[in-house]
Amino acid sequence: MPKSKYDTIYKDLKRKIESNEYASQELLPSENILIQTYDCSRNTVRRAVSRLVTDGYVQTMQGKGVRNIYQPTPQTAFTLGEIESFRESAIRNGRVPSTKVLVFMEITVNDSLSGKTGFPAGAEAYYIQRLHFLDDMPLIINHNYFRKECTPGLTKEIAENSIYQYLEQDLRMAIVNSRRVMTVEKITEIDEKYLELNSEEYNCMAVVSSYTYNSDGILFEFTQSRHRPDYFRFQDNAVRRSGA
Repeated sequence: MPKSKYDTIYKDLKRKIESNEYASQELLPSENILIQTYDCSRNTVRRAVSRLVTDGYVQTMQGKGVRNIYQPTPQTAFTLGEIESFRESAIRNGRVPSTKVLVFMEITVNDSLSGKTGFPAGAEAYYIQRLHFLDDMPLIINHNYFRKECTPGLTKEIAENSIYQYLEQDLRMAIVNSRRVMTVEKITEIDEKYLELNSEEYNCMAVVSSYTYNSDGILFEFTQSRHRPDYFRFQDNAVRRSGA
């Protein structure tokens, strides 16, 4: 089953749910109507709906249909179960994103950095420090490391727009999976300065480290995202498996 077909249906249904075209707590169109609407097989529709279930957007109800259970969040929420850029996450939450590049440089990975990023020592990489804003409020500092041989041609201008858009649309890279580690760490001087934090009020912040791989199984990105604590909210959707 081509991924592009069910993925397109999934994204369109997700958009309609988030925009309230399908109202909260109401049933989605029947399976037969969705098949006709998207001109696809029953299995393709079911796969798209299954992904919506996994992401917490809908709930299947035997004998009744598929109910929209999506609940918008008042603050920005970054999902753990998906790989999405800051811009994609902001738009999903109905916010206005912008990015300022603080540092953009090419580096050679040494032994110490190799242990941190997972890149081999001696590899060429881009180091990018970015400040992300939502509705003009600074919320996240990203320390991005991209392996240069996998991501050639990165520029400061691309980093201020969307790196993932460049990788997927221009370089035709397939971004497959990301291993994430969430920690709580002391606020640094850089955090305090750029996120406009009062160290007497906040002395720790949430930090998410991501190791991201392409379809060739190569680790091409290591990113440490440092989140302003008063606007930090991660969400995931847990599904209890039968027989657990």
